[in-house]
Amino acid sequence: MIVVVMDISIVNVALPDIRRDLHASVSGLQWTVDAYTLVLAAFLVAAGSTADRVGRRLVLQVGLAAFGLGSLLCALAPGIGWLVAARALQAVGGAMLNPVAMAVVATTFPEPAERAKAIGVFGSASGLSLALGPILGGFLVDGFGWHSVFWVNVPVVVVAIGCVAVFVPESRAERARRFDPVGQLLTVLVLGGSGYAIIESRRLGWTSPVILGLLAAVALAVCVLLAYERR
Repeated sequence: MIVVVMDISIVNVALPDIRRDLHASVSGLQWTVDAYTLVLAAFLVAAGSTADRVGRRLVLQVGLAAFGLGSLLCALAPGIGWLVAARALQAVGGAMLNPVAMAVVATTFPEPAERAKAIGVFGSASGLSLALGPILGGFLVDGFGWHSVFWVNVPVVVVAIGCVAVFVPESRAERARRFDPVGQLLTVLVLGGSGYAIIESRRLGWTSPVILGLLAAVALAVCVLLAYERR
């Protein structure tokens, strides 16, 4: 799960090289970074609830595969549009990993004291990986080029998939919530729409008709979500 958090910051130091090689605009570079965080945030809730129903190990393996495929496509990107789309795929995979990994930790360590230690180590590793991202990214870019910040994920993911298959038992929530596609879709729209509005407001301004319309749509989606979930 460390690589998921690290990828939030590791790509930043590669942006100048990406801009030169792919002839990317400033907006394209911005979306190379923002597409990852936006999609990651939008799908976290849906990924966690899905794992509770269909199985955490299964979702972990699918998430790792999606993250690895996204990393591979990022490394092979011939243009900025391809790179942004591959970053979004990375984030979909990453969204399946972090909340599910925390649930797996809680299941693997049933004793409160052991669970607290494990969660502490998990949180510390995540924070450390975010800080180490720019350092590792700088080393990789200087030595091997910007593609290497994505290539480095691929072998890590392959090993992780094998480790999950061998060491992580399948588990589900004892009382999984009912499947709620409408609620999950509305949640994704609210999180994704509000995130997109915040990101694009820097370019368009808060008074832009696009931003105001998007915020109105988000507010409407929130109202619909609250009314729907009270049923």
